[in-house]
Amino acid sequence: MTIHHRESFLEGLADQLGRPRKTTVEPPAYSVKPQERVLAGASPDELVDVLEKQCEFIHTSFEKATVETLPQTIRAILNGNDVTRVVAAGGPRNQVSGMDQFYDQLRTEGLEVLVWDEQQGREQVTFAEKAGAGIVFSDLTLAESGTVTLFNDRYNGRSISLLPETFIAIIPKSTLVPRMTQAARLIHSQEAKGNPVSSCVSFVTGPSNSADIEMNLIVGVHGPVKAAYIVVGDL
Repeated sequence: MTIHHRESFLEGLADQLGRPRKTTVEPPAYSVKPQERVLAGASPDELVDVLEKQCEFIHTSFEKATVETLPQTIRAILNGNDVTRVVAAGGPRNQVSGMDQFYDQLRTEGLEVLVWDEQQGREQVTFAEKAGAGIVFSDLTLAESGTVTLFNDRYNGRSISLLPETFIAIIPKSTLVPRMTQAARLIHSQEAKGNPVSSCVSFVTGPSNSADIEMNLIVGVHGPVKAAYIVVGDL
């Protein structure tokens, strides 16, 4: 992505503030770093256990699967929620995991399935509004909070995780990190290496919920009513 007139814009801001423009910012030096100690040294299997336990608190169902059993695991979730319309993230991971073939099979069974492709335009959002389930792959997964991190791009529109009634996240075991500290570090490291990072990163923790009114928790206020996480160990 090309950014136009960035330098002149920032110089103008500095002039308005009456000070020289700062080009570098030194991070603070913390005397203690509790964010580094939480789940430090936890193995991938231990992080899976932490995630599973957290799912109990965020009203999210939790499943484990292999690449071979992934389709039947998702099918059980779809059947359990009477889903007839599915919107799913696109991209190369569908081919690697066999999801492309699974979606073709669902179509032969009479389900409506739309795999996200930016070329299709606005009609995808309209489809997602009426979909019973949205299926995505997690890019980073925060075990401590049960948070799925999504790099929204041309293969993975935000509508997939926001609009359908049921949110299904396929979580490769390799994406698990202890908490936000490690996730942010990984994202920044990719940026520093010059690797493309999505301009929109979504952090999704279970189904939508709110306790703004008299501290009464209501699930499904402004998004998916149900959420399911599926950890895949060999993807």
